[in-house]
Amino acid sequence: MSFKLDALRCGRHMANCIRTAGVRRNWGYLPRLQLRPLAIASGMPLVSRPKLSGSSVSVLPDRLQFSYSNADSNLKRTSLPFFWLRDNCRCSSCVNQDTRQRNFNTFDLPEDIHPSRIRPKKGGIEIQWSGDGHLSFYTLEFLEFYLNFDKREPEPIELEYFGARGPQNSQNWPPTLKYDDFSANETKTVGRLTNFIRRNGFAFVTGVPFESAEPTQKLLEKIAFIRQTHYGGFYDFIPDLALADTAYTNIALGAHTDTTYFTDPAGLQAFHLLSHTGSSSENDSDANLGGRSLLVDGFYAADILKKEDPKAFKVLTRVKLPWHASGNKGITISPDKLYPVLEVDESTGKLHRVRWNNDDRGVVPFDSQYSPVEWYKAARTWHDILKRESVEYWFQLKPGNLLVFDNWRVLHGRSAFTGVRRICGGYINRDDFISRWRNTNYPRDEILERVIG
Repeated sequence: MSFKLDALRCGRHMANCIRTAGVRRNWGYLPRLQLRPLAIASGMPLVSRPKLSGSSVSVLPDRLQFSYSNADSNLKRTSLPFFWLRDNCRCSSCVNQDTRQRNFNTFDLPEDIHPSRIRPKKGGIEIQWSGDGHLSFYTLEFLEFYLNFDKREPEPIELEYFGARGPQNSQNWPPTLKYDDFSANETKTVGRLTNFIRRNGFAFVTGVPFESAEPTQKLLEKIAFIRQTHYGGFYDFIPDLALADTAYTNIALGAHTDTTYFTDPAGLQAFHLLSHTGSSSENDSDANLGGRSLLVDGFYAADILKKEDPKAFKVLTRVKLPWHASGNKGITISPDKLYPVLEVDESTGKLHRVRWNNDDRGVVPFDSQYSPVEWYKAARTWHDILKRESVEYWFQLKPGNLLVFDNWRVLHGRSAFTGVRRICGGYINRDDFISRWRNTNYPRDEILERVIG
């Protein structure tokens, strides 16, 4: 990037400085900011930045004022506060370059902090602050971004909804990787796996050894550590009701999400069928034993609900419910507060999380703007959509095929079965999953810019 800034001059001393923060001083111009978009893995620019030219900068009592002769009408602001700028100094004294954590106490700074000198430098501006004389450098990209935008946005992701036959026009369904790919290039393959889950909601890994559960556990730990719950950590079980949950039976289970009773439900869930044998010496086939698996894209189902019955969608986003896990002696788990079936991101209006297990739901309360009767009507419509043939994706789990899915989005279930099934798997926290997805799909500098600001 090439640019030029006129020297700041203090008329009295003819020096490149500003001594009095309360007096307006103008730069001759701020350069034309021809900024390259920061590329990300998907090939999309990190942010869309307007090109500005013909600018001047004035020092006001508590902020830097930027004036553009040809400013875009969509500019969010024309000034940046001094205190905010000082708090966001990124030098090695202010930010630990290894941990990326702030090295100073923000509130030790005087409230009226202001520049004692400002001068242009290649790629940005340098400010010397009053009081301790600390030097801060701010890139033009940083300054321009916050003049045009309020905050950094999360990584762009285009979700692909799926139904009984997968996404529309999908050429590769279901999303699948090979176990041996992890040995060839672990980072790249974990990146593909997490991106499949992020985009499609789930993925299969084929060719996983099934003589024992250990290879499955080690594979899951390549994503992140396995979450401990009152059921334990990595699970390896048969339907013997060793723990008081319907998962430990052989009955049919309708589409649901797990751990609705946690404040932070499990982010990922994994299943690997290690074996399924008949209960007697008869030669039962897999088909005769039953136990087909079911996935439902909750985001797709919610999209259908919103289009077909907007009021029902609104009811399921507004009525907050109690959820619980109380089946095991000495265990009574419930979230920190009541949560709706469909959680919507307040800043974007987009669906954020599905929390649905009718078996774990408590009593519908009377304190909402919608009555329990209205909730039951809306929930019935939701339930009916979840059971549509066009929405249900059925398949048969087989030894060697590991299934990993997004428990915040994808509901799962099964048909009844006979015989003895040995299943292993585990939960992974949402935040750890997203961290691994980021760090295997995006350059480190771009991740930090989005996360920190």
